[in-house]
Amino acid sequence: MKSQFFSNQKLLYTLLVLQFIPLLLNTPSVFVLTSQEWWLPALLVLMSLFGTIQVFRRKVAPWSLSLISFAHGFNIISRLMILLPKSTIGASFDGLYFSLTLVAMLCSTFMLWLLELPQARQVLTR
Repeated sequence: MKSQFFSNQKLLYTLLVLQFIPLLLNTPSVFVLTSQEWWLPALLVLMSLFGTIQVFRRKVAPWSLSLISFAHGFNIISRLMILLPKSTIGASFDGLYFSLTLVAMLCSTFMLWLLELPQARQVLTR
């Protein structure tokens, strides 16, 4: 059943469109141009966008799915590096930032897992 579920082309294309959500999921303070944090989510979205465009054009090269995986892997690593310093400012705890970061990391982990499934890769590279 699992192999049929993740070999559905419409589902995979929908997930490719929704993959940008965990890359952009942050508190609004990150997306202020005076902040130095806005460029990383933008760069990761651009990387994923290039790979996704190749999938939708049906000109899938091995680098396109690897680029999407790299963006999600780097999303997890970068969020892990700043999770505790950003969620604990002084003696206070920023629960919103902490929970949004965990949700984004879980979604990126799911995308990494999905893109490594042989049946999903086969459908996406057709």
